Amino acid sequence: MDLTRSEANLHSENQSSVFHPSEFELGNTTKAIIAEVERTQPQHVVFDGLSEMRMLAERPLRYRHQMLALKSFFEDRGITVLLLDDRTSPMGEIQPESLVGGNLIMERTLPGYGGVRRRIHVTKVRGAVFFDGYHDYEIKDGGIVVYPRLMAAEEHTPFERGLFSSGIENLDNMVSGGLEMGTTCLLIGPAGVGKSIISMQYIVQHLLNGGRAATYVFDEVLDTLFERTEKLCLHGIRQFVDSGALHVQQVNPAQLSPGAFAMEVRRAVEEGGAKIVVIDSLNGYMSSMPDERFLTTHLHELFAYLNQRGVLTIVVMAQHGLLGSMMSEVDVSYLADTVLLLRYYEITGEIRQAISVFKKRTGAHERSLRALNILPTGVHVGEPLRDFRGIMTGVPEYRGAEPSHAENHP
Repeated sequence: MDLTRSEANLHSENQSSVFHPSEFELGNTTKAIIAEVERTQPQHVVFDGLSEMRMLAERPLRYRHQMLALKSFFEDRGITVLLLDDRTSPMGEIQPESLVGGNLIMERTLPGYGGVRRRIHVTKVRGAVFFDGYHDYEIKDGGIVVYPRLMAAEEHTPFERGLFSSGIENLDNMVSGGLEMGTTCLLIGPAGVGKSIISMQYIVQHLLNGGRAATYVFDEVLDTLFERTEKLCLHGIRQFVDSGALHVQQVNPAQLSPGAFAMEVRRAVEEGGAKIVVIDSLNGYMSSMPDERFLTTHLHELFAYLNQRGVLTIVVMAQHGLLGSMMSEVDVSYLADTVLLLRYYEITGEIRQAISVFKKRTGAHERSLRALNILPTGVHVGEPLRDFRGIMTGVPEYRGAEPSHAENHP
């Protein structure tokens, strides 16, 4: 029923100059609504939009009395009513929450770059428990998709403890046999040092053992990921994608909200059965955040959820700089159970790589640094670099016999 096309609004002789418009226009509109409801006998009624009714009433008290009368009318007939309000006209002192049984507020923000971000939150549901706080949602073909905020405390799932191997003997030795199920591992180091390759090593080994995994790529295209993995880790990685054992998704941080990303991860774990989840990289994930103040809270909930599901979460994070002191955009090392630190160092005129275990909450780990070599034949982790000093600073001092290039390759 289109109330904006009422015949009363089309004829000038119906415009009164004695009485205030609100004194008869609101009454006529209400009578028309009641007559239409009596004629159609609906189960549901939608008012779109309520701000027009408020403008007709003009006075908050008159508006409240009219809405309470309509509320009583619909309750007597068992009709569910949905009121849509764009809040363009002043609310006055009487807020709509006091007139209704439930209230949902939908908001839209436009970030400095990227698509529109939409979120919804519930302020009232009379007689029921509701999930408060902001929840992301999107308008897609087919309707609205809401992504409830992740609450890890409600996602406890029993699982048997176990270890995930990388397939590289010396790397597994550094972490006492492998990375544990239900933990988070952070791979941190400068760009190009080998973080993504190490993360794919765990996925490849898990796939070869018959498991399922998921990786979310923020910083590169999928063809590059497949090509690099097939050269260094496993030839034929695409067959695992085709079979559904490996879920690979290239994420556009300018379009995906944190809530939508968390829902994608949940689907991969709960529906796809993934036991290893790789996020490459955390720097790209940060770009999807409209407000970086809540980044660590989002990550804490996501990591806790995955840990309680028995999933090994591997997070890649790039640091600024190549040698010496390096900085990270945000410190999330305290959220990780295991931290693998990768570094460049220069010796005999060559740039080489080293790997070490910076932290491991769930057990013992090596304190030594080992040479990391990424060769055409694959990834190799050498013996501890006992004769070096100062590798972590990027200015190493060699105190042993003059090393040859071959000695650093196992």
